[in-house]
Amino acid sequence: MQRKSIVLLSGGLDSALSIVLAKQESHVLYGLTYDYGQNSVKKEIKASLAICAHLMIEHKVVKLPFFDELRNHPLLGNAKPPTVTIEELDDKEKTKDTAKAVWVPNRNGIFLNIAAGLAEMNKVDYLYAGFNKEEASTFPDNTEDFLKAMNQSLSFSTWQNVFVKAPTIGMTKPEIVKKLVEEKFPLELVWSCYKDDGDKMCGECESCMRLKRALMENDMEELVEAVFT
Repeated sequence: MQRKSIVLLSGGLDSALSIVLAKQESHVLYGLTYDYGQNSVKKEIKASLAICAHLMIEHKVVKLPFFDELRNHPLLGNAKPPTVTIEELDDKEKTKDTAKAVWVPNRNGIFLNIAAGLAEMNKVDYLYAGFNKEEASTFPDNTEDFLKAMNQSLSFSTWQNVFVKAPTIGMTKPEIVKKLVEEKFPLELVWSCYKDDGDKMCGECESCMRLKRALMENDMEELVEAVFT
């Protein structure tokens, strides 16, 4: 009997590959996108819907209104997100500062615990989350240790031992792009930007710069020009 899964889907690069791989390994009940008041929520939902439609998978949105208390936050309010250059992406001190600036308290922990509750309600075995090797150096909730700790916690807090998989956790962004190209995934569906200022991504925030570098390292300059301002 094929196992069932729910995929946490932000519409970004990592979660795009996660849902592609999840579909190969399981029956995906739906892609799950959270609306926690983030500035880019409309773009994230639009991208996630498009990804699910491409893969013929159901899509679900769950609202988390309590994050509205973070009004003066670069991802949820009027504060400007920090910018980086491609050269600064490997500067650990610089990216540590940018990670701290955009940190949303316990976001991945909350996301996974809510998803685990939904999984148990629907007799789903696996959750798929999009973590990656690059951001694990500055975001502790992208690491192997975090994944291991979450699964240990869920072994107590879910009766059926819902288990989190993160197939991209050991991959860099260029490696993720390469794999998506191999899977013939339409990368133009992805939205990675912290902002929602137009039809194109800003090309300046750290999330944009990591996607931009990954595309360039895979010789996809035409797509860079098409998706970034």
